[in-house]
Amino acid sequence: MDKSRKTVNADHLLFDATRKESFITGSEAVAEAVKRANVDMAIAYPITPQSESMHLVGDLYAKGFIKDFYRAENEFAVMASIHGAALAGGRVFTATSGPGTLRAMEMFPVWAGARQPVVCAFMCRGVSLPPSIQPENIEMSMLLDTGMIMLHAENAQDFFDMLLKAYVIAEKTDVHLPVGVFADGFFVTHTREKVMLPPDDLMLEPYDPECAPVPAFNTEIPPIRITRDPLLNKSNFISYAANASWHQEVLAAAERARKYISRYLNGLIEVENPKARLMLAASGTTVSQCREAIRLLEQGGINAGMVKFKSIRPFPEKEIQEATKHADIIIVPEFNASGWLAREIKAALDHNNRVVGEPRVFGGMTMPPQMIVDTALKSLEQRGK
Repeated sequence: MDKSRKTVNADHLLFDATRKESFITGSEAVAEAVKRANVDMAIAYPITPQSESMHLVGDLYAKGFIKDFYRAENEFAVMASIHGAALAGGRVFTATSGPGTLRAMEMFPVWAGARQPVVCAFMCRGVSLPPSIQPENIEMSMLLDTGMIMLHAENAQDFFDMLLKAYVIAEKTDVHLPVGVFADGFFVTHTREKVMLPPDDLMLEPYDPECAPVPAFNTEIPPIRITRDPLLNKSNFISYAANASWHQEVLAAAERARKYISRYLNGLIEVENPKARLMLAASGTTVSQCREAIRLLEQGGINAGMVKFKSIRPFPEKEIQEATKHADIIIVPEFNASGWLAREIKAALDHNNRVVGEPRVFGGMTMPPQMIVDTALKSLEQRGK
């Protein structure tokens, strides 16, 4: 590790340190976040559109910014190995995309169940046949109930900030859960834009595994004492009672994370024009399309507001209820076929027939802002607004 670098507390690095503008891609923003995160180990396996980011993380290892790094045999091996490094008390990082997420699926609830503060970047892409490497975030719907905290970045600035803040949130003693930071592949990973970065000679203070609610594995606490004895060697009653009570604690830990997400991300959602009768609700890069759609609607004399979701898990039920209490129509555009965000919003709201789960594009299709405008105009016409 470069001895000229210094550790600082999280608040100084995230809020107080002077930032300078850089013109970088989302993949480069990932590396910039990892550079300042004081990571002990990163493990990689290539898959488009994630490959470049972990290549750059490997360069950080070569330059001494990370203590250890290697390429595993496949995505499942990555997530199992990164789990082992976290169990031993290390601060860890990895990333994946689309089919890689599905191949490693078994490990995500294992991370949460073991209460490990793993930070993983997901660069979302298509997963189904016919094959597509293009932007689509259907994989997020498959991770909603794995126990991990889920944050969704609109752009490279969000991606940088959320990744760095993810460590601070995940490592709180009363949280200690994995955090997935999601970005829509290519739209964010391969697009170059202005990102404000703190000095790269500053980094987070080291992770202290003594602050964890579960002990790190070592020669005094071998894995068999924690993972086998309570659950596998006893009666069925003890097995399912232990599983159920621990599962409830994982869910409770995610709820306790709300206050930290709110503080470090300045809220689980961001609201513009909350008194508007027409609201657009979105996460990820769809937010950027909504911003332009609102401009077009306003040119036509239509007043519209917007809700940007930053946290998907925990889901901001109360916040979305408050943000949409004046809305007659809530348009939810998405880059996936299933409409998972619209479903989540509908489940949180009374009078959820206000929610219009359109437009949806997938498989790499683009979403011109006019498509959102057309959906809004059609909905206004149908409801006589």
